[in-house]
Amino acid sequence: MSRTRLSLAIAVALLAAPALSACGSSSAASDAKEVTVYSADGLKGENGDGWYDKVFADFTKKTGIKVKYVEGGSGEVVQRAVREKSNPQADVLVTLPPFIQEADAKGLLQKYEPEGSTAVSGADKAPDGTWTSVVNNYFGFVYNKKELKTAPKTWDDLLDASYKNKLQYSTPGVAGDGTAVLIQTMHDLGGKDQALAYLKRLQANNVGPSASTGKLAPKVDKGELLVANGDVQMNYAQSKTMPNLGIWFPAGKDGKPSTFALPYAAGLVTKAPHSANGKKLLDFMLARRAQAEVSSIGGGFSAREDVKATDANAIALTTLMDGVDFFQPDWNDIDKNLTSYVEDWKSATGS
Repeated sequence: MSRTRLSLAIAVALLAAPALSACGSSSAASDAKEVTVYSADGLKGENGDGWYDKVFADFTKKTGIKVKYVEGGSGEVVQRAVREKSNPQADVLVTLPPFIQEADAKGLLQKYEPEGSTAVSGADKAPDGTWTSVVNNYFGFVYNKKELKTAPKTWDDLLDASYKNKLQYSTPGVAGDGTAVLIQTMHDLGGKDQALAYLKRLQANNVGPSASTGKLAPKVDKGELLVANGDVQMNYAQSKTMPNLGIWFPAGKDGKPSTFALPYAAGLVTKAPHSANGKKLLDFMLARRAQAEVSSIGGGFSAREDVKATDANAIALTTLMDGVDFFQPDWNDIDKNLTSYVEDWKSATGS
């Protein structure tokens, strides 16, 4: 499902619903058996078979609370919440870095540490308790295994003329995975200036901007593109129904492929209309049962360090990541300078 496509039925339902109190104090609102989730896509299956589908159904069965789901780009869902800040419509916000940090900085998240969050690594949750990862994930690329006998190896490989109009990456500053392209090239190529110089050259092969990363994998599978950016969880889940999709990681100047964590991070929205229900859902998503199903159903990695998955997907994912180095971005720097980084990228690429 696209990171930019919102469910029409949900959108209509939200527009038709009575206006909620800005402070969430309405008795009718607080007592309602519902909870609204704004989320970047990737965890809800195309055919109703994703991790969200299972977790939300189990949650409703256990609690009687219906989950209303609204999907958008990683940055888009944050901007929607910003527009609604005086009259919040969402209870839980789920997005990728650096947009979860942006949401926190804009005061969109209230402090709540879900049950089970003590088992989440300190690097995967906010120091002040405003958000915590619910599914771990990593940046990556996809390629068409039918058209390419082997995956590209390096960033320079993508500059080859054979990729002209056959390569695309989602837009930095709009899509979380697109922003990750900028972060990864800055790391791999030795800094911002080197990354921008490279991306300027890459523009000769780039199809053009895309607000949605989720739309790119189907194009790669069909052969419309040979290479696109993505993330491991989403692309691994997509590969189950897209047989030509392969996942790879570009090598940096040292010749070693690397990546960094792009977790799905969740927080309770400030003045959420159904705050109590939002807390219950966050607790449920971080419970051992739901976390044990992250790999087997969602194709991702458990956010809890004390949940060790051994299912077939978990084994395959471990093999996929073998030999790939990991680094920790300076999220404080990225949050502080993201706007200028994106503007510099626009200037360098003419986007």
